[in-house]
Amino acid sequence: MSYLSQKGRIFDIQRFSIHDGPGIRTIVFLKGCPLRCRWCCNPESQSYEIQEMTLGGKTKTVGRDVTVAEVLEEVEKDRVYYKRSGGGMTLSGGESLTQPDFATALLRGAKDISINTAMESTGFADFSVIERYLEYLDLYLMDIKHIDREKHKAFTTQYNDKILENAKKIARSDTKLIIRTPVIPTFNATKEEIAKIAEFASSLDGVEEMHLLPYHRIGSDKYAGLGREETLQEIEPPSKDLMSERLEVVNSYGLKGQIGG
Repeated sequence: MSYLSQKGRIFDIQRFSIHDGPGIRTIVFLKGCPLRCRWCCNPESQSYEIQEMTLGGKTKTVGRDVTVAEVLEEVEKDRVYYKRSGGGMTLSGGESLTQPDFATALLRGAKDISINTAMESTGFADFSVIERYLEYLDLYLMDIKHIDREKHKAFTTQYNDKILENAKKIARSDTKLIIRTPVIPTFNATKEEIAKIAEFASSLDGVEEMHLLPYHRIGSDKYAGLGREETLQEIEPPSKDLMSERLEVVNSYGLKGQIGG
């Protein structure tokens, strides 16, 4: 079977994005994630199952099965913008590591037509799975949410041991690695917590950048639309002053910090 006919499950394709990698990008959102982060802004991405979600009184189907060829046809429409801006295709989710056959075929397909590749990922998988991606991946945008394993599990349902070990291994590969941290009040927004993540990031081979992503309430209505309760609904987004102070912490570790992805 040609890799172009490999099927996978996505829930969105977003064109003309200036986030999740350099330049103008097309983001492919895959279904399924092993974590259940309390602050997740895409709760419809967590389950691999195709779902119904009601927003603004309208019900829509979330999730569809597509081939690599079908996705690449959409991605290639903006090749001229990638060339001018240094952009390309980014895999997001959900967690792309949960669909390795489809995701690696999609990355391979993009590389075969000379399109830059990136992936936004939790890094929660066996490293033998991650290795399959690295051959076709120009940039790994890896979430490091917390250093404390117990607090990580309390807010995401998973321990972070595997994530931290994988970060060390990815850093030693030929794929560029950027660490990203969602800044979530009550979870990891103190100076001390950000400092520990920055210290870890600065210890990784070749890692020069760390991005801070402020918590936001965009997408909070999706929980009700899926018949679920939002567990962090009382939390307010961090202020600009707080984010600036945390950015100073990141920079103090010799990293090139920035707010936003």
